[in-house]
Amino acid sequence: MAAELIRIYDENPAPKHISKVVEVLKKGGLVIYPTDTIYGLGCDITNVSALEKIAQIKNVKLEKSNFSFVCEDLSNLSDYVKQIDTATFKILKRCLPGPYTFILPGGNNLPNVFKKRKTVGIRVPDNNICRAIVNGLGNPIVSTSIRDDDEVLEYGTDPELIREKWNNLVDIVIDGGYGDNIPSTVIDLTTEEPQVIREGKGSVDIL
Repeated sequence: MAAELIRIYDENPAPKHISKVVEVLKKGGLVIYPTDTIYGLGCDITNVSALEKIAQIKNVKLEKSNFSFVCEDLSNLSDYVKQIDTATFKILKRCLPGPYTFILPGGNNLPNVFKKRKTVGIRVPDNNICRAIVNGLGNPIVSTSIRDDDEVLEYGTDPELIREKWNNLVDIVIDGGYGDNIPSTVIDLTTEEPQVIREGKGSVDIL
């Protein structure tokens, strides 16, 4: 089955398009969508067979995968993350929405497949399309980058080329315009001092 390419505008995502994407996710479909950095590959966090499909595509074991959770905002953080202190919350508040992935201590309400995780990566991208999808779905989407490090950059930034490459692996490719080719900055907040794991698009001067 070929992937459908749907054009959605970041300034004003059309509700009917968002609903269509949400519908596909609820049925266990895989979607490639824009963020404020690289295009991401995602599925419904509560759908185990969809999660397994992504793990297979990325060639990793699901339990050991380091997929991040894309949230709409910080309001449902407590569902997936242990109680965090004020200093940590202030950093999150200052940086999100934005091009960061924060490693936080995993909570007790994680979906079963992630239960053994000590930590989770949380993303709140500064992109209205993916946040509208999460809002419509009612829970986060699990996300991983579509980029391979040894690959031609256009394949991760041009929606037409992304669709060409991923055509038989996903259900929908959202065309939200050209993507960026710099990944998010990853910061670990589970240690005493914040640790920068990967410097990407987000400035580390905010720490």
